[in-house]
Amino acid sequence: MDTVVQNEVVAKAKSGKKAAPLLATASAGKRTQALRAIATRLRAQAADIVKKNAEDVERARQAGTAASLLDRLTLTPARMEDIAAGADAIAGQPDVLGEGETWTRPNGLEIQRVRVPLGLVGIIYEARPNVTVEAACIAFKAGNAVLLRGSSSALQTNRLLVAAMQEALQEVDLPPTLIQLIESGDRHDVDELVRLNRYLDVIIPRGGADLINRVVQTATVPVIETGIGNCHVYVDKAADLDKATRIVVNAKTHRPSVCNSAEKLLVHQDVADAFLPVIVKALSDKNVKLKGCAETVRRQPHLPVAPDQDWDIEYLDLVMAIKIVNTVEQAVEHINQHGSHHSDAIVTEDYAASRTFTRGVDSAAVYVNASTRFTDGGEFGFGGEMGISTQKLHARGPMGVRELTTNKYVVLGSGQTR
Repeated sequence: MDTVVQNEVVAKAKSGKKAAPLLATASAGKRTQALRAIATRLRAQAADIVKKNAEDVERARQAGTAASLLDRLTLTPARMEDIAAGADAIAGQPDVLGEGETWTRPNGLEIQRVRVPLGLVGIIYEARPNVTVEAACIAFKAGNAVLLRGSSSALQTNRLLVAAMQEALQEVDLPPTLIQLIESGDRHDVDELVRLNRYLDVIIPRGGADLINRVVQTATVPVIETGIGNCHVYVDKAADLDKATRIVVNAKTHRPSVCNSAEKLLVHQDVADAFLPVIVKALSDKNVKLKGCAETVRRQPHLPVAPDQDWDIEYLDLVMAIKIVNTVEQAVEHINQHGSHHSDAIVTEDYAASRTFTRGVDSAAVYVNASTRFTDGGEFGFGGEMGISTQKLHARGPMGVRELTTNKYVVLGSGQTR
């Protein structure tokens, strides 16, 4: 471990841990004021940030980065406005700190369960600089200090984004160490960060399977695991095929490089002959590379056969695999076996089929007659998201402000002893 890397990671973790109680005890109004100031700063500095981001994107392009990852890395004026608007939206979310319930025991003890911050949250993520702001603001709204570790490909962009947020904190008399960025760019700083359980209260990895698995396997800090998105759309025999076409095209092509885009299409055998020619043409017109199971290829001979391993992977690109199934139960079985438990959809006009699907599919978000692209904190009304959790403890699905808190018990007595 490089001593400089180690010193930066430990020093920033220490200062974040020290600052965290100042935010935990700050008023809801103070936190809202800070988030509004962040949005204002980001808008004021948007042009400079986009310019610096273009340099990051060009370096990544020269390094041979895939087009789908370049899209994730890129900021435009419109995307900067979305980021600033997201900070405003998070500021406007209801405050959850202090929420709880109270009950009195027979011995007279009054027990209060109240919602409190987690403390210092470490966030490790790849490529997307919008995560720098969104994750920081959600953690901040929940009363947490945050230590960010983005990818080296976005380092220059992230520096400007964090500097803008820190300037906003200082404007409202809060310490800038509440939001910090690990700047070394050394891959070993991840290994250092995830073992700092003396300072960090939780680590959230947000990225591809390799990153998430690495953090889960090496961390001594508790991990909230976000998952990859091997998402499915199942077109049932009772589907409205025009509706199904719109949903599938949107789920696959609206933004193929994100985790809630659809990667696999399941089609009931009874509608395959009618639906496959339509959807293959619609997706091909959007430059989607298609492949299929043996039965799909029998009906659409120009398509290549999907290798067995494809059913388990996330493409994050304009690629989709198609499988013919015999029943809704077979679709559910396939999704539970090969999916990532992220987001899966059924298109059907049959209530019984929709109930079988929603009850049977073991995913964080299950849709009926809607695109998987809605699995998003903003779309769910959370103002933003920390990530999409596919685990089942503490948080599942889009993680908003509430998922970045925990409980504390406050017990009021009048001299009781046991």
